Amino acid sequence: MNTKRILLLAGYGLAIVSLIWVLHDFHVMQALREMANADWRWVLFGVAFDILSYGVQALRWKLLLSPFGKVRLSVAIRSVYAALFANLVLPLRPGEFLRAYLLSNSEDITMGRVLGSIGVERLVDLVIATAALGVSSLFVDLPRRFQRVAYILGIVTLVLLAGVVILIFYLETKLAKNPDLGQDRPGFTGRFMAALAALHAMSTAPSFYTAVLTSILMPFCQVMALWGMMRSYGLPLSFSAAVVVLLIINLGVSLPNAPANLGSYQFFCVLGLSVFQIEKTTATGFSFFAFIALTLPFVFLGFAALLRSGLTLRGMREQVSTIRRDSMKSPARV
Repeated sequence: MNTKRILLLAGYGLAIVSLIWVLHDFHVMQALREMANADWRWVLFGVAFDILSYGVQALRWKLLLSPFGKVRLSVAIRSVYAALFANLVLPLRPGEFLRAYLLSNSEDITMGRVLGSIGVERLVDLVIATAALGVSSLFVDLPRRFQRVAYILGIVTLVLLAGVVILIFYLETKLAKNPDLGQDRPGFTGRFMAALAALHAMSTAPSFYTAVLTSILMPFCQVMALWGMMRSYGLPLSFSAAVVVLLIINLGVSLPNAPANLGSYQFFCVLGLSVFQIEKTTATGFSFFAFIALTLPFVFLGFAALLRSGLTLRGMREQVSTIRRDSMKSPARV
């Protein structure tokens, strides 16, 4: 059994188990009454901030890639929305590969550099998420098990961040002696050293600091979106509580998943709300309500972005499969 099949089984298995747990003892009529009483002004507020958050992500991506060429913001936004659509209809979150391909193909920046920028995004997001969890813990009394997770996450983040900083200083020394580092080396070694040089170029460019500041705005918009959905549903939770719930959801859906994170989103949303003693049926109803309201706009926006990029549904599947297969065979050209 190959790795992809194992991940698929794990993703769908997680979704099924999560839905079984979430729907156990679920009172449908109570949830329907709560949904019917939702304030749709707050729903629109939440949806607007959710859409805005991915526009901010595209802006940050453009800034990270600025050392390698001028990236049009419209192309970055279109690639991000098309990737979101891919994650909605395909398992295992293939959207990252797709958006890298679309931007690389449109802006003539190599796949290695584009994928490297996505890796930098993930590291910056991890640092911000850890900091947000630490600040929120000052205002929210977290259960002991969540405090333990927060400590572990903080330690892992500090270790990774320290490693990256040391690596950048090492590259600074190396590149001062050899500006063409990796360019004259064939095979994997040359690609690896060139990838490190690209990382150095991104992290030392003036635009990197603007990208980091932009990175703070992105989770802020996502928290505002979730908090708006909580207000629409009548949940008496603070902004800090929304931060904690969003972090738990984001950590949970980073695992292998079914399309659109169905099942795992509901499970980790209910788990996050349980920290604040929200009754399970109410939490379950909210998890489906927020999931539908925050997902539905990207079905249309993402599909439109995909068509605008020149791909069909079939072409998207074939392209994702090709990119994955090529990335497994050899490192991306940088």
